Amino acid sequence: MTGKKTVHTIFLLFCCFYKQMKKLCFLILLTLIVVWANAQKHKVNYLTTFDDRLLHFGFTLGISSLDFNVVNYGNISDITQGITLSPEEQTAISGKKYIHADVAEMLPGLTVGIVTSLRISRDLNLRFLPGLSFGERRIRYNIPVYDRNTASSASTIQFYSSKSTFLDFPLLLKYSARRINNNRPYVICGGALRQDISRSAKDDLIKLKKSGFYFEIGGGWDHYFPFFRLSTELKFSYGLTNQLGELPSQNNKIYAKSIKELRSKIITLSFHFE
Repeated sequence: MTGKKTVHTIFLLFCCFYKQMKKLCFLILLTLIVVWANAQKHKVNYLTTFDDRLLHFGFTLGISSLDFNVVNYGNISDITQGITLSPEEQTAISGKKYIHADVAEMLPGLTVGIVTSLRISRDLNLRFLPGLSFGERRIRYNIPVYDRNTASSASTIQFYSSKSTFLDFPLLLKYSARRINNNRPYVICGGALRQDISRSAKDDLIKLKKSGFYFEIGGGWDHYFPFFRLSTELKFSYGLTNQLGELPSQNNKIYAKSIKELRSKIITLSFHFE
């Protein structure tokens, strides 16, 4: 009897397993049929001749973040050599062996511009995107900052705020992959000239040069809608020139003199409407 019960139990388990496998195979087959049927649906491709145009225009909106690559001199003996310290500067460096500066935080900025794109080949375009951008960088020190442009002559703040308004003139090559339905990824590479028009007549604590050259690289994604193309793009800009200007004439000098080199870096997330 025990042997018959064992055989009967095995038979029942096999039947249950067989039924479950049938259900599983049915579900897999049904899923494959649904996927295949969906793949056979006709997808509408918009703006199919858009990329064949020799020249087209648009506008761009974006957010950016400005940064500095800061190279410091360090030792106070090297920084103070050749200058006469004011009482404010003597107070600031009291008990310090070195002065160190770095960017305190990344602050959001705004970018607006115009898109001009020239078709060179099926996958290559030359793009010129003149625009206007606004941003701020805060340079933090390990000593109190005394800026004579502020309302108080004695400040316990340890950073200097540098605000910039740039006229941007980027010239970029855009290489696009083959279009997949209404999407087309791409990469960009090129250079840019930026002119800072925000410098005022006041004697800034850290003077920056008005213009600078940048190397730019990035990538994005084109999406085609019925009436326009939207491009979402992330771009990195690296300053090729030292942006540190001359020492202030009337303001405290140790803050600018403690820095050997300032190279600008910018990250921009843009939305191009063409």
